[in-house]
Amino acid sequence: MIMINRKQLIEQVEAGFKRSPIVALTGVRQCGKTTLARHYASDKEHRFFDLEDPADSKALDVPMLTLEKSPALVIIDEIQRKPALFQVLRVLADKLEWRTNFLILGSASPDLVKGASESLAGRVAFVDMAGFSHEETGADAMHDLWNRGGLPRSFLADDDNSSYAWRGDYIRTFLERDIPQLGIRIPAESLRRFWTMLAHYHGQTWNGAELATSLGVSAPTVRHYLDILTGAFVV
Repeated sequence: MIMINRKQLIEQVEAGFKRSPIVALTGVRQCGKTTLARHYASDKEHRFFDLEDPADSKALDVPMLTLEKSPALVIIDEIQRKPALFQVLRVLADKLEWRTNFLILGSASPDLVKGASESLAGRVAFVDMAGFSHEETGADAMHDLWNRGGLPRSFLADDDNSSYAWRGDYIRTFLERDIPQLGIRIPAESLRRFWTMLAHYHGQTWNGAELATSLGVSAPTVRHYLDILTGAFVV
């Protein structure tokens, strides 16, 4: 697979660790956070936990015991799956006194995960990550970037049909699995209709009342839908 240079993001992570013992790399699912984290850690002693892996998730059921004696770098992927870890990281960040750095990866903004911002206040540096930008892909790839978007698997697909099919699968998984895993109980089809309508408003002024009328819901409900999609980095 073609590798896209994301040097600026690596530099932002490095700068974050100069300010704080915890760096949160946040962005929409499948934007390349895991790949970037592994690249950053490739020349460092580290331990990697993927909370979508049952074995890694179980290892962090007793997080203090697992993390207290860690190498210089610990990476925790999909941290929003275990919100209780934020409080543990606060304690460890103070206790270990910079002997261990924690790179945490999340597909939902801290405000969407209850208690995260409060637990890590003053101890975490944030690096926001999106899909590929035109600076990263180059001017020659502008057509593909416009048609396929910047998510790596979509942008780097073998052809446009494969890219389109991947995006369809991505949207379905996001609505039917990822959103419920955040504890949000909204029918997937309701969010899909809202998201589709929102796409037609791209570049226009937000009109919540008009969207609410079209969907047959209240204006506060539409605003809630928007907050969810914004917090998950898809808007």
